[in-house]
Amino acid sequence: MDRARILIVDDEKLLRWSLEQNLQKEGYEVVSADTGARGLEKFREDMPDITLLDIHLPDMSGMDVLKKLKELDRDSIVIMITAYGDIETAVKAIKMGAYDFVEKPFNMDKLNLLLKKSLETVSLRKEITHLKSRLTLQYGFDNIIGESEAMKKVFDMIQKVARSDASTVLLQGESGTGKDLVARVIHYQSKRAEKPFMEINCTALPESLIESELFGYEKGAFTDAKVTKKGLFELADGGSIFLDEIGDMKLNTQAKLLKVLENKTFKRIGGVKDIVVDVRIIAATNKNLDSEVKNGNFREDLYFRLKIVPINLPPLRERGEDILLLARYFITQYNKEFRKNFKGLTRETEKIFLEYYWPGNVRELKNIIERVMILESDEYIKPEHLPVEMLSGEGALGSNTGDLDFDIPNGGLDIELVEKKLIMKALEKTRGNQTKAARLLNLSRDALRYRMQKFGLFENKEDRSLSR
Repeated sequence: MDRARILIVDDEKLLRWSLEQNLQKEGYEVVSADTGARGLEKFREDMPDITLLDIHLPDMSGMDVLKKLKELDRDSIVIMITAYGDIETAVKAIKMGAYDFVEKPFNMDKLNLLLKKSLETVSLRKEITHLKSRLTLQYGFDNIIGESEAMKKVFDMIQKVARSDASTVLLQGESGTGKDLVARVIHYQSKRAEKPFMEINCTALPESLIESELFGYEKGAFTDAKVTKKGLFELADGGSIFLDEIGDMKLNTQAKLLKVLENKTFKRIGGVKDIVVDVRIIAATNKNLDSEVKNGNFREDLYFRLKIVPINLPPLRERGEDILLLARYFITQYNKEFRKNFKGLTRETEKIFLEYYWPGNVRELKNIIERVMILESDEYIKPEHLPVEMLSGEGALGSNTGDLDFDIPNGGLDIELVEKKLIMKALEKTRGNQTKAARLLNLSRDALRYRMQKFGLFENKEDRSLSR
């Protein structure tokens, strides 16, 4: 940190001079003023790190000066100077935002300790401000890469949502489509950006732990509750909470979440007091929640509350124009990170990228580029650098489809139903062998299993590990 600047506002000339001398010896840069008005003027001009402010000034109350200082900079560190017997006023000043107070006559050792402690707070606040600025840049609108029509629509929706204060946003899309990034952009480009962004993965924790994380608990609520703990809703007050994989949330927790959405209040586990919160909920899922509602796995009332503003993120295979754009973007990023000098993809690699099905979407593309750039030192990413499944044709788009000829009924087609029936037919033909069925459909096995889960084609949990 550079030399800290301290402003002294006190009408006693001898005290000001004595403080200036002592503080300058300690290495501080010192400015001073003898009235409240001059103190405010100096504060605007010099923006001190710490202000030492007398409670009694000739032209106005130190309390009034404190109020104006806080209006100019709510994070400013103000230490009140008080005479003996003014403790009650000093305590009132702390409630108004003063950092602490010192009594006349000064003990310089104690004052220096207080100043050092104050400067640690100043340093921490500057670091937090810097981090917030970085987050705002890191999660700016221009970090969502895409020029395809599908992404232009998404981008337009994200901008509108971020600038509004919609209480709930539902992000839907396959794994790897960028739901986490979109959630952060919505938060950090909104008026809530200065407040916390909290997140939880609803798949990663058992139901009891999810409730503890979301709502907190009171001391003694259960055996291990040794102290009271605030939940994510409480910690995110004024900001946003990101509920990732909400489609996996248990029905009991869904009911409690619905109550928060409807009443803006909740109780900690074991608590009786209603806690009021102002939180934007951003939920994300790779499941078809319409199907989950029909199958009784997701509450219909919660679904309707969540999808007030739905944003559907398209899979990468539907963003043909963006594939090479994203590849170039990640190459640029990793050139900086790994100090490499890759110029791009070869023509053959570009063709493979454009024909590949991308079951893992943007995440898969990013991971492939990262892996190649860590392991290789060529100027271009070549076919021999790529994973086998990208070269085998297993994940190619539209390969071996032949000339399909069929009529579309006047009433239209339910694409998802057609896709489901194709998968069922492939599984029937291969007697449930998922690897062979995936090959028939020109899908990766992971992509097939994702669709089987989406359409509820696993008969039971054990099926998820069979037919490999």
